[in-house]
Amino acid sequence: MTTNARLRALVEVADTGSVRGAAERLVVTESSISSALRALSSDIGITLVDRHGRGVRLTPAGLRYVEYARRILGLHDEAILAARGEADPENGSIRLAAVTSAGELLIPAALASFRARHPGVVLHVEVAARGALWPMLSRHEVDLVFAGRPPEELRSKVRVRAISPNTLIVVGRPEVADGFAPATATWLLREQGSGTRSTLMTLLEELGVTPPQLVLGSHGAVVSAAVAGLGVTLVSRQAVQRELDSGALVELPVPGTPVKRPWHVVSQPTPPMATELLIQHLVSYPDLGWRQVSAVRRAS
Repeated sequence: MTTNARLRALVEVADTGSVRGAAERLVVTESSISSALRALSSDIGITLVDRHGRGVRLTPAGLRYVEYARRILGLHDEAILAARGEADPENGSIRLAAVTSAGELLIPAALASFRARHPGVVLHVEVAARGALWPMLSRHEVDLVFAGRPPEELRSKVRVRAISPNTLIVVGRPEVADGFAPATATWLLREQGSGTRSTLMTLLEELGVTPPQLVLGSHGAVVSAAVAGLGVTLVSRQAVQRELDSGALVELPVPGTPVKRPWHVVSQPTPPMATELLIQHLVSYPDLGWRQVSAVRRAS
């Protein structure tokens, strides 16, 4: 096995918790995975994996090492894409990720428009919770992220390339509007790690209320539950514009709202050329709703 193959074996063992699981994911034999782990441990001179019940688990040294392994693999993949994209960006690849709301609201139209003009570019799309995306970017596992503002600790290491307006409002069924009280209404929450959920929890804390809550786990489920009358929620106005226009939902007056939380497109400091094609596409077509961020703003 090459060094990269050994590192991938370790990462898959870390993710699956077993040699069998890693072998199934990589489509190799279990003995190949075991051999890769032994070779890595021998090269480093430290045990990376221990037996644990019927499976295996990483030692403290292994847990430390696997984070570097993820970054090394991400950088290697990025390097390949950068080299290929430099030679022929119109036939390059883009690894992008988006939070759930952006994946449902922004990604489909933008990517369809992009592919119509750049059909040779291969797109790899990951949609996940906010808390999962930023580590992927820091480990160079993706080239571009569609989400809210990046966390403070990442801002000096990545580039904000474009922003798009996003306004969060409280919505509920029309019959809820009369006499609506934030303290007694049932609030519908997104999954743990959602940026919208964090904003909602901050809002309730600022209001000084502890109302009943119902966790539904996804953007679509929360909106459907609000339409069904299960409660009220904080959501992007874009996400419920159709329901607002039809009267299925109404905007509810709550102190501290609406909340401005623009979407951000965030890249690696020097992304592959195919990724630059997508960024330029986003900011070149006003109907897509993105505005380029100046170099001065990126540096701030």
